[in-house]
Amino acid sequence: MRFRSLKLRIAVAYAALSAAILAAILLLAGNGIGRFGEASASRDLAANARVFDEIIDLRAQQMRGSADVLSRDFGFREAVATGDQATIDSALVSLRERSRSAAAFVVGFDGAMIGSATAGLPASGDLWDALDGGQDHGIIQIGDKLALAAASPIEVPDTIGWLVLAQPLDAAEMRGLAKLAAVDIHARVLRASRLPAALAAAPSGQVVESGDRERVLHHVTALPSLQAGIRPRLVLDHSLSQALGEYSGLQWLLVALAVAGVTLIIVLSWRIARTITRPLSALDNATRLIGEGKDAAVEVTSDDEIGRLGASFNTMVAAIAERERQITHVALHDGLTNLPNRKLFVEQLDHALARRRDDARLMVVYVDLDDFKVVNDTLGHPAGDALLRNVAAHLQGVLGDAIVARLGGDEFAILFSDLPGNENLAALADKLQGCFDRSILIDGQQADASASMGIAVAPDDGVDGITLMKNADLALYRAKRDGKATHHFFEQSLDEQARHRRQMELDLRLAIRDGGFELYFQPLYSMHEERLMAFEALIRWPHPDKGMISPMEFIPLAEETGLIVQIGEWVIREACRQAATWDGDLSVAVNISPKQFLAPGLANIVLSALASSGLPANRLELEITESIFIANVEKTLETLHSLRALGVRIALDDFGTGYSSLSYLRSFPFDKLKIDQSFVRDLTQGGNANAVIRAITTLADALGMETLAEGVEDEAQAEILRQEGCHQIQGYLLSRPIDANAVHVFIAEMGPETDRERLSA
Repeated sequence: MRFRSLKLRIAVAYAALSAAILAAILLLAGNGIGRFGEASASRDLAANARVFDEIIDLRAQQMRGSADVLSRDFGFREAVATGDQATIDSALVSLRERSRSAAAFVVGFDGAMIGSATAGLPASGDLWDALDGGQDHGIIQIGDKLALAAASPIEVPDTIGWLVLAQPLDAAEMRGLAKLAAVDIHARVLRASRLPAALAAAPSGQVVESGDRERVLHHVTALPSLQAGIRPRLVLDHSLSQALGEYSGLQWLLVALAVAGVTLIIVLSWRIARTITRPLSALDNATRLIGEGKDAAVEVTSDDEIGRLGASFNTMVAAIAERERQITHVALHDGLTNLPNRKLFVEQLDHALARRRDDARLMVVYVDLDDFKVVNDTLGHPAGDALLRNVAAHLQGVLGDAIVARLGGDEFAILFSDLPGNENLAALADKLQGCFDRSILIDGQQADASASMGIAVAPDDGVDGITLMKNADLALYRAKRDGKATHHFFEQSLDEQARHRRQMELDLRLAIRDGGFELYFQPLYSMHEERLMAFEALIRWPHPDKGMISPMEFIPLAEETGLIVQIGEWVIREACRQAATWDGDLSVAVNISPKQFLAPGLANIVLSALASSGLPANRLELEITESIFIANVEKTLETLHSLRALGVRIALDDFGTGYSSLSYLRSFPFDKLKIDQSFVRDLTQGGNANAVIRAITTLADALGMETLAEGVEDEAQAEILRQEGCHQIQGYLLSRPIDANAVHVFIAEMGPETDRERLSA
């Protein structure tokens, strides 16, 4: 409901809430009374059922007592023993009249039924099993009625029969018994086969309910039976609807009290609402004026909550303008450097493009600080933040009217607008590059502030902000690839390269999904043992449309996108599978990229590949480069030791091209050092290449490591390497990389003699 009056809303809310609470209480109380009434009626019926059972047992005992008097009489026993029918009939008639029973008869030991009137009585055979089993009372059927029977044995001294008294349990008898109950009960005794369907499945001794308009409780009890096959049941009925009706007066009283309470609450809530809403009306008027852009204030006349609300309203009005200014500034500026953020930069770029004259140009520059991550990692994030603030302040101070923004992280954007058509943009870019050619002192530490820049110019490179920013980003990507501390202007080919790169990334993902790679293998030859030792696994990508794509083209993209981890896992598994099919003890060498090495679970992947292929661990060699030590030396050593624990061999690839190779050799005992092919190429060119090779092999021998020279292409190089103590060679002198099928042919053809002939050919 919608109200235009707060006073009415408060009054209605109070009344509705109170009515809801009272209704809930009334509902709970009514349900509770109903459940209490149902439980009480069930308990009463169950209790009276027990009373009925006791009354029937007592009636049976009384009948048994009457029968005992006659069955123990000497004359009667003699008459039964001698078959004196007249005496028996006379005694039975006297007993029936004296005990007010419906029937009195004797069941002989021989099965004969003796009595003055046996019409309608059950056959003696129907009673025999129960009497013979010692049962002295139970239900029998006389004609079409059920009766309670009690039996007394006739002994002389052995039992020669039973004296049975029977009393019908007709409607009159059951009404008389029902009057003894504490509640209104209808009682009846029925055979189990004649029970209503609703009661036939009712558990004996439990209360069940039936009826729709009138709810009735039933209690069914199994009674003992002297006659086989009748299965008597005592059924007690009690009207639950009538029992619950006795509680209706209490429920109506509760309803009356609830109505009176709601009426009182409505009156009181109206008075309270009128007191509260008077000062709020003044606040309402003032708020409406503020919404219209007008100044407004309320008069504070009290010190209570309403008065404090008015004072707070006046304070709020005074602070709104300042807060709006601060919110706008925060939404459009970077919190660290106070430079415009991306949103504001885009707005300013769009405005500058809209104002640009036809003969003017506009330049957008994307800036990415070089090695900023190194500053964060070595000096800490506070030092990185200080570097960003210093760069921002320096750019604002040097560039004057240019708009400088921080896009996030270590990326900045600079906007030069209204540049004359004859402006030397290359000189302007060089000037901007010079802003970063300086060192910054942070907490006593020198930090480099060099940067890579990508530049897009309007209208040549785009006439809208989205296109210019995209092209500047592409130029920045090219500048970062060209090296540090440089800049690059956008060229149309960059956009084509970006599209080509995106398509290649999509094709790479499809190749990973569909198994579109192949492994080629290049042999590794031992010059000490003069035999084939292993093959290095090299990945190849036969593109379905573009043919064979060089690893030099797609591996860098896979490294950059992180797909190298999935590709590397496939290479490990496939290399192990292929090597397991080779004859002899030939090993397989697999290159592990830095990203794959740092990814979690490398040891598990290697173990799984060995287990699934059946390849012995000592026939797998993993080749890593020194670059893996740069990020986290402790983590790197931990991973290397976990791989060594599997039994695989570890080789250090491209040895001699890094800066800290000796320290790595001291930290971890590699199995092999692979000499970079740049040293091998220089062996026949003069210079000090021989001395470098000799130093590496001498160092490796001292540390117990093997050496392998890459890129060996002629016999002269191989002979020099042999003389300098190099253990193994790899290169075109032996073979170019071959596919998996050709490996088996190569192994078969490469015997010991063939090995030596191949090297001397």
